[in-house]
Amino acid sequence: MTSTDVRKDAEDSGPSGYAAARLRLLTEGARSGPPRRSALSELTDDWLAGLFGAGGEELRGVSLVAVGGYGRGELSPRSDLDLLLLHDGGDPRAVAALADRLWYPVWDLGLALDHSVRTPAEARRTAGEDLKVQLGLLDARHLAGDPGLTAGLRTAVLADWRNQAPRRLPELQELCAERAERQGELQYLLEPDLKEARGGLRDATTLRAVAASWLADAPREGLDDARRRLLDVRDALHLTTGRATDRLALQEQDQVAAELGLLDADTLLRQVYEAARVISYASDVTWREVGRVLRSRAVRPRLRAMLGGGKPVAERSPLAEGVVEQDGEVVLARAARPERDPVLPLRAAAAAAQAGLPLSLHAVRRLAATVRPLPTPWPAEAREQLVTLLGSGQPTIEVWEALEAEGLITALLPDWERVRCRPQRNAVHIWTVDRHLIETAVRASEFTRRVSRPDLLLVAALLHDIGKGWPGDHSVAGEIIAKDVAARIGFDRTDVAVLATLVRHHLLLIETATRRDLEDPATVRSVADAVGSQGTLELLHALTEADALATGPAAWSSWRGSLVADLVKRVSAVLAGDVPEEPEAAAVTAEQERLAIEAVATGSPVLSLRAQTEPSADPADQPSGDPEPLGVELLIAVRDQPRVLPAVAGVLAMHRLTVRTAELRALELPSGVEGSVLLLDWRVAAEYGSLPQAARLRADLVRALDGSLDIAGRLAERDAAYPRRRGVVPPPPRVTVAPAASHLATVIEVRAQDAPGLLFRIGRALEDAGVRMRSAHVSTLGANAVDAFYVTGRSGRPLPGEEAAAVARKLEEMLRG
Repeated sequence: MTSTDVRKDAEDSGPSGYAAARLRLLTEGARSGPPRRSALSELTDDWLAGLFGAGGEELRGVSLVAVGGYGRGELSPRSDLDLLLLHDGGDPRAVAALADRLWYPVWDLGLALDHSVRTPAEARRTAGEDLKVQLGLLDARHLAGDPGLTAGLRTAVLADWRNQAPRRLPELQELCAERAERQGELQYLLEPDLKEARGGLRDATTLRAVAASWLADAPREGLDDARRRLLDVRDALHLTTGRATDRLALQEQDQVAAELGLLDADTLLRQVYEAARVISYASDVTWREVGRVLRSRAVRPRLRAMLGGGKPVAERSPLAEGVVEQDGEVVLARAARPERDPVLPLRAAAAAAQAGLPLSLHAVRRLAATVRPLPTPWPAEAREQLVTLLGSGQPTIEVWEALEAEGLITALLPDWERVRCRPQRNAVHIWTVDRHLIETAVRASEFTRRVSRPDLLLVAALLHDIGKGWPGDHSVAGEIIAKDVAARIGFDRTDVAVLATLVRHHLLLIETATRRDLEDPATVRSVADAVGSQGTLELLHALTEADALATGPAAWSSWRGSLVADLVKRVSAVLAGDVPEEPEAAAVTAEQERLAIEAVATGSPVLSLRAQTEPSADPADQPSGDPEPLGVELLIAVRDQPRVLPAVAGVLAMHRLTVRTAELRALELPSGVEGSVLLLDWRVAAEYGSLPQAARLRADLVRALDGSLDIAGRLAERDAAYPRRRGVVPPPPRVTVAPAASHLATVIEVRAQDAPGLLFRIGRALEDAGVRMRSAHVSTLGANAVDAFYVTGRSGRPLPGEEAAAVARKLEEMLRG
C-alpha cells in the first residue's frame, strides 16, 4: 500500500479511517525507519488538517502548528502529538470551538497530546520564560490555516533565539549537564533512556538548536546517521512494548533486536552505544566551541581598544614538536607535516593529556586524514608517547575519545575494534569493555610510583580485558593478543612475556584471595608458580587494584584489599625462597579456650563480637589516621553436634549479616574437661545499619539448634519479599570442584545468584552430603555470589574424586531446585 493510498483511506473515513490507516502503516513489514516516520507524520498532518477545516467556515488569523518532534516529522509509533493552535487574538469563542474540534478526536483515539492555544506574542513570551517551549518552537511546522501567521511566528522565534543566544545557551548547557547527571551516559548504560541520557535524542535535538543560534555548529559527519539509528530503536521499542517509553529495558532488548533484524541484544546495544558516542562527542566539541565564541565576544572590545582597532592574533604556545596550544585547545603547529610524521597523533595526544587540554576537532580530523601508519615494530618514541598518554590520569579519557571518534585508535591498535562499544552484561561493571580499559589505565596511573616498571603496568591496564572481544576465556585469548600487540609496539621479548603473564593472570590475585584458604601452602605456591618473579608480582598487585577500582564500587573494598595484600606478602615470601611448611593447627587463644569451656559448662553456644580494623596502606587515604573497618569477628563455641553450620548461617541471614569468611575447627580441651567443642571463627558485616546484640544472636542460635526456630520458613518469607526485577532471569547456579587447589581439603566452588540464606542452604546441603567444612571463603560481586568451601570427609582427609564430584552435583541440583 502506498502513502497516497493510506492517506486517502484516512481522508475518506474520518477518525476511524485515520486509526485504521495508522495501524496498517505501523504493521507494514516492508516500511520502517525514516520512511515510516515521514509517512506517519504526513498521514497525521492530513488528518489534523481535515479536522481543522471540518467546520466549513473559513477562519482567518488562526493556524495549526506542529512543534517539537512532530514538527521535525519524526513521529514514532507512540510519540506525543505536540501541537500549537496559533491565533491573532480574534473571536475567542471560535478559537475555543476549533480547539475542541481538534483535541477531542485525538484524545478519543488514545493518542498522547501536548497542546497549547496562544497568540504569537504569548508564544514568544512563553518561549522567553521556558527553554523547553523555546526549543520546541524552533522546529515549528505549518499544518493548516493561515500560513502567514505561522511564518511570522517562526521568523520571530528564530530572531529571538539568535539575539538571546549568548544568554540562553549557557542555560541550555547547564540543563544538559543536570540531565546527564540524573540519567547517566547512554553509551555505557545496560538499560538506557534513549531520549534523556547523555548522548541520546534530547542531546541530538539540542545540537540542532545550537546550530540555529549561528554561534556554533556541531561536527556533522555521522551525526544524522546516529540520530536516525536511535530513532529506529525507539520505533522498535514502541512497537514491541505497545507503550510510549524511551527506556530500553533488559527484558525487551531481544525483542527490539529482532524487530530491527539484528543478531541479538548485544548487537543492539553496541549500535546504540556507537550512536550515543557520536552524539556525545559532537556535544563536547560543540559546547567547547560555544564557550570559545562567548569568551571571544566578551574580550574582543577590550582587545580591539588595546590594539588600536586591529584584529587580535590568537596566542600559540608550543607543547611538543608539531603541537601547540591555542585558545584552550591543542592544535597542530603551522609547520607540522602529519603525512611525514607517523608519531604525531600519539605525540599530540600525549601533549594534550599532559596539559589537561582537549584536542581540537580540526587537528584530530587532519591527523586522521593525512597521517602515515606506524612501522612494525613501533619506533621507541611512539611507544613512549603511548605510555605518556596512558599515564596522564583523568585527562586521558577525553583525549582518547577524540582519537577514537575519528578512527585513530583502531588504526593504531586494530584489535581495539573488537572491544569498542562492547557491552558488559554484569551488574558489577559500570562501563563498556573499551571504556573500562581506559578507566583501568587512569587508575593505574595513580600507582606508577609503586612499581619499578610503570610502562608495563600502564600497557597491561590497557590490554588486560582485550580478549573479551573473542570467544572463550578472555584471559586466555587476551594473553595471545597481548603478546602480539606488545611485540608490535616495540617491547622486547622479556617485556612481552611479562605483559602476557599480567593479562593471562589479571584475575588471579583477587580470585585467590577471596575464594581460597591463604593458610594452605598449596594456594600460595600455585600463585607463585603462575607469577614467576617479584617484579611481575609487584605489577600484578597494582593491576589488580586498578582493575577492580575501574570496574565499579562493588568490585573493591578495604576487606578485599587486605586479603590481596596478605596473599601478595605470602607469595613474595615464597618467591624469595621462604617455602612454607604444611600448617599446624593454630594454638588455642585464651579467649577461644574461655568460650569453649563456657560452652561445655553451660551446654549452650556462647559467642563474642569484635570489630576488626586495619590502618590504611596509604596515610593520605586516611587523613585522620583512624583505622579502616574490615568487618566484625564473630567467635562461636558450641558442643560438637549436627547442623551447626546451617544453624549459624541461617541465624546470621535472619539478622541481615553478610558472611565474608568462615572457619570451623574442633578444639582439644584441657585435661579434665569432658566433651568436644566446635569453634567457628567468622568475619561478618551488617547489610543495613548497626550489628545486632550478641545476646539476641545467641538466643536465636540456641533456638535454631534445638529445632524451635524455623529458619527455613523465616528465610523463605524473606526470599518471597526479596525485590526482583521483572523479566530478569539470572543464569542457573554452577557448582564445580577446583582441581589441585589444596592438599588438605577438597575445594568446592559455588557460583549462584546472591540471596538471603544462600549460605544456610549450602551448609544444610553439605551436612546432608555427610562432609565436614573446614572453611568458607565468601565473595559477592553485585548480584552474584562466588563462594569456595574447603570440605573433608569424616576422616578429615580430602574427598576422593568421584565422591567430590557427586557432592558438587547434588549441591548444584539443590540450588537449581
